[in-house]
Amino acid sequence: MPNREKFTSFTVSLAGVETAVCNAISQTAAQLAILGLSEDEMITIQLVLAEALNNIIEHALPYVGKPTGIRIKADYNACGLDLVITDEGAPMRNHALPNPPAPDINVDIAMMPEGGFGWFMIRSLVQDVSYRRKDGLNHLTLRLAVGG
Repeated sequence: MPNREKFTSFTVSLAGVETAVCNAISQTAAQLAILGLSEDEMITIQLVLAEALNNIIEHALPYVGKPTGIRIKADYNACGLDLVITDEGAPMRNHALPNPPAPDINVDIAMMPEGGFGWFMIRSLVQDVSYRRKDGLNHLTLRLAVGG
């Protein structure tokens, strides 16, 4: 039974390495269990988090030159679930979110692109996404319309 009125915001911290992503997603899912979200909603949250965290680790953190971490702050309200992910990595190009077109999947399997699905997928699964750079930190905010 959902217990949304007892939900409090929480933060999950992880090292900025690939091996920490799975555990951080599991911790987040465990904290969100009190909301009684559907299986589809939980899978969507986990997919979005996995893609966002892996993008940070692959594209932002290699340029830091020192070990650093990532924080996920979750807050649930009448608009849905807000996930704010912060890191000390390099800023996004032009300090703006990527907005690539959908990859062309109507091609021979040998010509199928290996990458390029991430931001398209994130934008397709969230209600809203925003980015800002402040005080040397990247702040990626993802709003998911979950919990009806």
